[in-house]
Amino acid sequence: MTKLLVFGPLSVQSSNSTNYHRSLYKNLADLGFEITCARPASAALPAQCRSRTADGFAGSVTYEALRDLPELLCHSHKSDLVIHQLGEGRVDLLLADWLLDSCPPNTQLVLWDGQAPSTLEALATNALHPLRRLLPDYDRVLISSGGPAAVASYLALGARDCQVVYPGLDTTEHYPVPADPRFACDLLFAGDHSAESARRVRELFVPAARRAPEYQFNLLGAGWEDEPLPQNVRRMGAPGAGGSDRAYCSARMVLSLNCEAREHGTFSPPACLFEAAGAGACVVSDRWPGMETFFEPGCEILMARDAGEIVDLLRTVDIRLAREIGKAMRKRAHLEHTYALRALALREILRNAAPLPAVWRERQQQTA
Repeated sequence: MTKLLVFGPLSVQSSNSTNYHRSLYKNLADLGFEITCARPASAALPAQCRSRTADGFAGSVTYEALRDLPELLCHSHKSDLVIHQLGEGRVDLLLADWLLDSCPPNTQLVLWDGQAPSTLEALATNALHPLRRLLPDYDRVLISSGGPAAVASYLALGARDCQVVYPGLDTTEHYPVPADPRFACDLLFAGDHSAESARRVRELFVPAARRAPEYQFNLLGAGWEDEPLPQNVRRMGAPGAGGSDRAYCSARMVLSLNCEAREHGTFSPPACLFEAAGAGACVVSDRWPGMETFFEPGCEILMARDAGEIVDLLRTVDIRLAREIGKAMRKRAHLEHTYALRALALREILRNAAPLPAVWRERQQQTA
């Protein structure tokens, strides 16, 4: 059994954890990994409190920086693999230095960056960014987006290895459900309000609604209360448990906007793309680099450059054809893009990497 210790605010026990990491760790546990997630202690959880996640696939240990690092060192010495996750692109320098200095020679140390495009942008604009000196000492870097260009950038910055583990479909969370009349519409956009998502909604979703007043548009997600919208756009609010699948399965088409690719020009499939695929929705996507490597345009997904093309699709793709396209997309997602398959690929990545005892010995000599 491979013992895995995870540090960072994006661990499965964190309040801002993502389905991406949670789904991957859950599937790694199914493959025989024994996972412990370490996170900074909160007021509600005393230091050294241990628990299990609700699913029971990972243990948890909390810590308060300096005071508890010796205790956590014991955990790392019992681990085959230690993952240091970056939180929102920020580097916890104390934690990073401690991990690099303390991990034993037979323990593989991995940096996992969930926001590689943003991190790389920060590195490019700051020659003194602390991650520049840390990168060469990690055994490898994992990223969730950015594609070949991001991999090349990390290698150029001194990373010894860099691999992409893309988001995928959690088949236990997203699947077809009966349509709900409350969510019925011609086009759905699902996503919480942010500066970038609002900009994209104003560029594509809202103009399409104005051009096609005969159709019903739904906006699903939190934070859209103050957004000015045409009369044929209905605010649905946050979806709640299981609500996103009901919405996906009740819409004739679902609009996917790749805000990260738009902002950074990178090869980055959004997680919601696979969620909609799991529900069997007919997805209309904006164009971004690499889309065709995930789904076949025209057969498994529809593409639109602007609001006019979105309206053209609404007027030419009937419910029968939309269901066929959604069914084909779901089939492709199950064949190639589930988190179970991502975890299998990740296991092979980790198996094929050797730790760097020479770097570890050098650091130990410097700190002795």
